[in-house]
Amino acid sequence: MTRLFLGLPAPAKLNLLLHVTGRRADGYHELQSLMVPVTLADTLDFELRDDGRLTRSGDVIGALEQDLCLRAAALLKEASATGLGVDIAVEKQIPAGSGMGGGSSDAATTLLALNRLWKLGWTRDQLAPLALRLGADVPFFLGSGAAFVEGIGERLTPVAWPVSWFAVIHPQVSVSTAEIFSAPELTRSTKAMTIAAFSALRDNALRDGSLAPPTLFGNNDLEPVARRRYPAIEAAIAHLARFGLARMTGSGSAVFAAVPSESAAQDAVSGLPQGWRGWAVRSLVELPLAVW
Repeated sequence: MTRLFLGLPAPAKLNLLLHVTGRRADGYHELQSLMVPVTLADTLDFELRDDGRLTRSGDVIGALEQDLCLRAAALLKEASATGLGVDIAVEKQIPAGSGMGGGSSDAATTLLALNRLWKLGWTRDQLAPLALRLGADVPFFLGSGAAFVEGIGERLTPVAWPVSWFAVIHPQVSVSTAEIFSAPELTRSTKAMTIAAFSALRDNALRDGSLAPPTLFGNNDLEPVARRRYPAIEAAIAHLARFGLARMTGSGSAVFAAVPSESAAQDAVSGLPQGWRGWAVRSLVELPLAVW
């Protein structure tokens, strides 16, 4: 039996649009989003254990019992009734509380890795309900690549999105997703798009040609709330607006701009205020573990 999987990637994502279209009776919000995976990634190692224990080492953010990798492993262990365990080590590159889905991506990579390491033979459709229990972004990272995401994250339609460059800034503040979604001033009534309407907007955004950066369309409905509550997000958007249309991803605090090239992205993230972090990232046509 395979004993080790080393250096498995867990990439970040950007929400190129994020609309809140309603609120359900159970309190969850109905969303529509265009999510695109990018090259910034965490790295995970997995070592099989025969004693059934689940352990976690490396970069740990917050309380260990809330760690999404351990929670993913525990859910899959219980659901599959396996007697095996695992040691999980994570090297973090994606900042926590940035809206780039680092914890969710780590959880999805954990589900995919343990499905192989424990030789369960589950399909992605079988893993999907566990992914949704871990968080709204986790099912996206079980997919194949860029996707139009609806509902509470459970409905994904794969979309074609060209390889494109983005300048990304994290102003080193951590944003609580729950805080933003519970804000009374949050817009929760954006008109829902049909797949056909979304496809037409996407095609129009890409019509200028492959040498130009794709035009962003739609909005991030969470952004106005986060900008008012976190001045650093407002400042980061103002910085990137000099290089292109700037937008917040997820519930924040990272912001991004679509730019024509890697050099343009590097220029946009140079000379940042002390304490900020920046990256030149490229969109991924396919998630690294899509063939798993």
